[in-house]
Amino acid sequence: MKVRDIMTSDVSYVTVNADITKVADIMKSLDVGIVPVCDENKNPVGVITDRDIVLRSVSENNNVDQHVGNIMSRNIVSVNSDTDAHEAAELMAQNQIRRLPVVENNKIVGILSLGDLANVNIHVNEAGDALSSISKPGNEMR
Repeated sequence: MKVRDIMTSDVSYVTVNADITKVADIMKSLDVGIVPVCDENKNPVGVITDRDIVLRSVSENNNVDQHVGNIMSRNIVSVNSDTDAHEAAELMAQNQIRRLPVVENNKIVGILSLGDLANVNIHVNEAGDALSSISKPGNEMR
């Protein structure tokens, strides 16, 4: 099974100049914990997670500049829609991440989450294995 068969393809994104309150509103309305950050051509340049907002803005009392570009994660691990779902699960485990942006021709086309993998019966074990690797004590959860 390919990533395209199980990914979420209707993805909202923000730009680096967006205010973090916009990101929080998107997260709340879509019930998600990650929003891709793209340039004006929909090319991904990072991601912002609920954890980024808490650790890099709220807990540091960073009230000076509340723009996404100041607190987003820039090192993105991504896959394309032709990637095998098993391979994507392994990549998530290796990089200790719960969600993978899906990119085609340098444009964001979807997000693959552990939940997406778990919802497909043949991938329940991969989702569980990935979550076990991500959740080991001492590992940073993303």
